[in-house]
Amino acid sequence: MANMESPAGLKQLHALYRTRKASIQKRLAEFAKVPESEYFYELCFCLLTPQSNAHKCWEAVTSLKMDDFQNKDFHPSAYLHRRTRFHNHKGEYLLEWKKSHKRLLEELKAKKNSAEIREHLVKNVKGMWYKEASHFLRNVGHRNLAILDRHILKNLRHYGAIGKMPKAMTRKEYFAIEKKFLEFAEKVKIPMDELDLLFWSMQTGNIFK
Repeated sequence: MANMESPAGLKQLHALYRTRKASIQKRLAEFAKVPESEYFYELCFCLLTPQSNAHKCWEAVTSLKMDDFQNKDFHPSAYLHRRTRFHNHKGEYLLEWKKSHKRLLEELKAKKNSAEIREHLVKNVKGMWYKEASHFLRNVGHRNLAILDRHILKNLRHYGAIGKMPKAMTRKEYFAIEKKFLEFAEKVKIPMDELDLLFWSMQTGNIFK
């Protein structure tokens, strides 16, 4: 198994990065241009993704958007069925987000930095933990917040940045692994946000969101 100290493993990682760097940087630039009018649906997407296929989740969000879920009164669970796991629970999360999103998005504008915004989301959005909050913020242009999903964790373990796959993460454990991810990114000289999308593409075959 490759690890953090393996020249061969890191050489392969850098070779792959060179082939995908332009596409990865283009994707990050697109995230930075997402208008505030899209934030509602971007956060809906991040509430749906845990233990689910990201492409299927985005299909669900696209359908909700077409039918104007943000402004119309209907339950979203039928749109989520067969597209995301635990669709009934997640449907409730979307309804709670819908009730509070205007106030919360206004509150976020007063926060000083990305870490502070993430904390506010975790504390105030039902169904959102640090991974989901980091995912949302990355998708609207924030940087240097780790999205510690299974694809990222597998690669961090593969390259020796972490010792084992965590079964569940407390806040303290999340921050500890995030720090290790940042340190690994600095060591291999690939920005963490770009390394995140590189790892994702290595596991899934595409650069998505």
